[in-house]
Amino acid sequence: MSVTREIRQIVAAYDAARTNGTRALLATVVHVEGSSYRRPGARMLVEENGMMTGAISGGCLEGDALRKALLAISRGTPRLVVYDTTDEEDAVIGVQLGCAGVIQVLFEPIDDSNPDNPLELLRKAAEGRTPSVIVTISASDRFSENHPGTALLLSETALRYNHSAGIVSEDLRAEALFSLRSGVSRFTTRQLAGVTANIFVEYLQPTVSLVVAGAGNDVIPVVQMADLLGWEVHVTDGRGTHAREDRFAAACQVLVGKPEAVLERIATDERTAFILMSHNYQYDKAMLRALLPLDIPYVGVLGPKKKLHRMLDDLRTEGMDIPADMLKKVYGPTGLEIGAETPEEIALSITAEIQAVLNHRPGGYLRDKSTVIHDRATPGW
Repeated sequence: MSVTREIRQIVAAYDAARTNGTRALLATVVHVEGSSYRRPGARMLVEENGMMTGAISGGCLEGDALRKALLAISRGTPRLVVYDTTDEEDAVIGVQLGCAGVIQVLFEPIDDSNPDNPLELLRKAAEGRTPSVIVTISASDRFSENHPGTALLLSETALRYNHSAGIVSEDLRAEALFSLRSGVSRFTTRQLAGVTANIFVEYLQPTVSLVVAGAGNDVIPVVQMADLLGWEVHVTDGRGTHAREDRFAAACQVLVGKPEAVLERIATDERTAFILMSHNYQYDKAMLRALLPLDIPYVGVLGPKKKLHRMLDDLRTEGMDIPADMLKKVYGPTGLEIGAETPEEIALSITAEIQAVLNHRPGGYLRDKSTVIHDRATPGW
């Protein structure tokens, strides 16, 4: 899972609630058996005035979850709620929802005076460009009132315990470190403080960083779609008349300059994707020259395949060595084949391909999968 726009919206909503003196609660899906619209790690902030930010389902659970969240806020104690959508006779959530899963949701009232409360740990995970792990603990007995909750945050640069959870354990840190190194979320059960506890170890990747070389009109829907997905977006162009902040989403960084100059101002990593769509052959070629040696997962080239081949031939003629491994990250023409014609459809095609590549998926039809939609190598995930 990656840091999403939803996570950042939850943190922002919490900040506003705290400023207004409004009590709040964090609801987190910590375990799923079978099918569910949202997977473990889905979150929702509930305020005592009934405001909700985020979601733990496709809408079928939120009504009942609001009632239970308000009760937990008034009592000030965590609560684990289990929703069984396989039970067609369940009068609480309704019948025939079609999800066919058992969903465990942990409700944690937030103590604003605690500097390491669940929202502060979530905020820390959303900052920067390094992967992180959040550990959430609940008692295996759903009726227990002893649910430690969000207990630990671990990243390459930080280790923070929520001391109010009452568990500071080297074993817990080891669980988090294993997930941080393997890049996999896990679910496990162990004895903690004499109680059988369910432990959700959640691996969070940084959000996608998208860099678009080009600031023409067709870039605008790409930026809008990436912004909707919560990606960090940068637009670069050599033309100051086009590369203007007023033409793009407010969160977009706009840079004017030659490729080598603007790349010095953009940090790249394994979650950084580039699209070359300046419609200026020399600008795109110069950008491609600078990007080929970098350790990044995706470089999309807008236009026909012969344009990409011509650029590569020109770069080789100019003396650049381009081994086959260097070309694995290059996607030209950029985008999935969905019959895109308009700028908005092309934007959808490109962003969908980037999503598929970064998640190591083929981008095909879900109906053709012979296995379940979500990987379930680990029970509860």
